[in-house]
Amino acid sequence: MDFWVIREILERAFHEDMPMGDITTDCTVPENSVSKAVLIAKQEGVIAGIDVCIEAFKMLDPKVKLRVIAKDGDFVEKGSQLLIVEGKSRALLKAERTALNLLQRLSGIASTTRKYVEKIIGYNAKVVDTRKTTPGLRALEKYAVRVGGGTNHRFSLSDGVLIKDNHIKAAGGIEQAVKAAKDSIPHTVKIEVETQTLDQVEEAIRAGADIIMLDNMSPSLMEQAVKIIDGKALIEASGNVTLDNIQEVAASGVDIISVGAITHSIKAMDISMKFE
Repeated sequence: MDFWVIREILERAFHEDMPMGDITTDCTVPENSVSKAVLIAKQEGVIAGIDVCIEAFKMLDPKVKLRVIAKDGDFVEKGSQLLIVEGKSRALLKAERTALNLLQRLSGIASTTRKYVEKIIGYNAKVVDTRKTTPGLRALEKYAVRVGGGTNHRFSLSDGVLIKDNHIKAAGGIEQAVKAAKDSIPHTVKIEVETQTLDQVEEAIRAGADIIMLDNMSPSLMEQAVKIIDGKALIEASGNVTLDNIQEVAASGVDIISVGAITHSIKAMDISMKFE
């Protein structure tokens, strides 16, 4: 992760959390007080965001002492110690919520992603994320997906052409939309087309799409689409993918399975910070 991206996110978060300081801490804790605290996992899961957490403490106390026990990608059990921090008490208290919020959310994403990835071990498909991320936190959340064993889709609308249903309607059809894209973009940029029927799949093939998305299709319909495409394009399955059905989706023969739920519907991992 880019160091400056982390700092920018933390600066915004600190300003949101204490726009005019922390009146509780500043009123009750002596300025020269020093404390030691430990971060503890209150449930099992995959850790992601330790470096973000560390940077939060460093920004408020550059001389803070840190002992990293769990690194990103580690699977930890309930009760495991993750990080020990020692520094100015005021800084630890002010950084606590921001550091934990990000660590808990990123670890929740990594843990959920790991579950999806493990469900399709042995299949050729890979799990990818979507742009359904928290505004302002996309870089961190997509990093957490990678920590969990998943792969990233587009980071932004600038990364590639993805022609969806509304684009198709506005352009007058799949072939018109693809032709317009090819006339405008360099040859190095791939074109993906969202399809919902087998007729649309055939139209996307004729148009020369590089990637064909099978949107909200049943696994049996996906299997038919895979046979029609027959290696002429990469195939992405999308829409209503769950832990219960992802194996069926993978068995249909698709190359990519995009899962919005790994970023937009996760439960944050429960992590606490306790002063010793």
